[in-house]
Formats: sequence, C-alpha cells, structure tokens
Amino acid sequence: MAGVPVRAVLARYDLGALLSAERVGQGLLSRVLRVRTEAGEFALKLYLNDTGQASGPVIAGQHRAVAALAAHGVPAVAPLPAREGRTLVLVRGRRYALFPWVPGGPAPAAYASEQARELGTVLGRAHARLADFQPTPVRQVRESADPARTLAEIDHLLARARLHQPREDVDLLAEHHLRVRRELLRAHADARPARDEVPPEGWVHGDFHPLNVLYRDGRLVAMIDWDRLGVRPRAEEAVRAATQFFARADGVLDLARVREYARAYRTASGTPVSDVRLAVRRVWWERLNDFWMLRWRYARGDSRPSSLFPAAAAQILWWTEDYQQVLDAYTN
Repeated sequence: MAGVPVRAVLARYDLGALLSAERVGQGLLSRVLRVRTEAGEFALKLYLNDTGQASGPVIAGQHRAVAALAAHGVPAVAPLPAREGRTLVLVRGRRYALFPWVPGGPAPAAYASEQARELGTVLGRAHARLADFQPTPVRQVRESADPARTLAEIDHLLARARLHQPREDVDLLAEHHLRVRRELLRAHADARPARDEVPPEGWVHGDFHPLNVLYRDGRLVAMIDWDRLGVRPRAEEAVRAATQFFARADGVLDLARVREYARAYRTASGTPVSDVRLAVRRVWWERLNDFWMLRWRYARGDSRPSSLFPAAAAQILWWTEDYQQVLDAYTN
C-alpha cells in the first residue's frame, strides 16, 4: 500500500479503524486495494492520471452511471458516498473511491450453456439500461483500418522482429504471422468496411473481458472496472467480448457458446441482427489490421503482452478462413 494514504482516505468515511490493506489490482487507469475496517471489507480505488483520462467530471459521470445500473438490477458495483455525500474524494491531490468488496472469483475457463446465456443477457441489459439514462450521443464517423498503412507497418515490424535480441520463439512466430497477414490483407483488401458501415453507437463498458467479471457458485455476480465507460458501437463490444470469453487456448472460438451468448445479448439489448452482422465484419477487419502486441514488444520494449500473441494471431487466421461459420454463430 506504499504511496496510498489509506488512513487519510478512510478518514473521509465512517467505517471505524483500519485493520488491513493489500494491493489486488493495477491497471493503466487505476490501482485497487482490498481494505478491512471495523465496518467490513472494501475495495479502495486510486485513479491514476497517466493517460489524462482520470479527470474529476469523467469519474463522477462513471459513478453516476454505475449507480444507475446497479439500481436497475445490473450487477455493477456502485461506489459508496463519503461523509459529505460525494463518491469521489480528493486526498493529497489524488482521487479515490471506495466500493463494497464483492466476494468472487475469475470467469470460468469453459462456459456451460446457461453461463453463456447469462453473460449475453447481463451485457445486453447493461447496454439497454445505459441507453435509457445516458444522453444519446451524436453519431461519429469511424474510419476502419487502412490496409495500405497496415502493410507499411508490417514491413516495419518485420524489420524489428528480425533484429530483436535476445532472439526468442515469439520473434520467429511474429515474422511468420506478419508475412501471412500481409498476404491476407492483400487478398481481402476489398472487404474493408465503408465509413457508413458502423452499427449504432451508445454507452458501453469499454473493457468487458474475463478479468472484469466476478463469479460465485458459477453465477456472474459483478461487472467491475468501468474506467473505460464511453461511447462506441454497442454491438462491437458484444462481438469483441465473445472472442475473449469463449476462446480456447489456441484462439479458436467455441461457436456453440458464442451462439447462445449472442442470442441472449440480442434479446436483452434489443439489438437487430443487422447491427451484429456489421459489428462482426468491423471487429474482424480491425483484428486483421491490428498488431498492438508486437508494437509493444518492438516499439515500446515491453514484452508483457507477447504471451498473448500466439493465440491472438491464430484466432484471426482461423476467423478469416471460417468467416461464414463465425458470422452464423453471432447472427443465427
């Protein structure tokens, strides 16, 4: 808990004496500690401002949205008000919030049918409720990835991969996949979505993946980490999430579970099949053009995402080859 004035923050609440504190999470936008006081257990979040996204008004808006979702039955965990009534407190120039501690564990490694449907229903309800009480945004123009720019990046990354030292297996794999991806982009250049081929936008969680849900006794009990709440194509979040929740170790999706999840999502959110069809195409195209893990490795010197690259690279190759089967799972 070094660097976090836990006692000074808790002094803003009526929770009794501090008994213990331990760090449990560290992300780009926040740091989380599990604290125990005489009143119980809580999650204390420090909002980092390294990316410039942790302004007071932005966080306050997130808190209002999460509280409204919780009031409407979505398993979002609302922050607790401090003694003066605000959910965001400023201590020594940094922003903090306190949440109830929700007992739970990680998402299951393999989903049962009922769990897949529950996941789709929960995300669909969250999107629908956000649309009810958040202002409808003005539609934005979202250009899809430019394959010419991607081909230039592939050449750059290939050169970096060949020179990388110490030489590791992931560098050899990166070279192979970069060459394969170059050929795929050339073969599918005419599949680039047009500017107007974008599903409707709305407020979304923004970072919905297996690390941001909690399960207890096989049931989803909480959606956490709403720091990236924002306006994006809703159906794209649903499509993107399924590629993480239902992927095997080799990246291949469990299409039976994707189908159950997608049906439940469409029902709960009221999303038409046409929107999901557009979202599948756009997410596939963006993944085909995306090399963020390799950029981190070769441009930033950060190898932490490198372990994710083999499965991600294999998934986009499989998805491209079996595109119609994947589309059918999301839309029928």
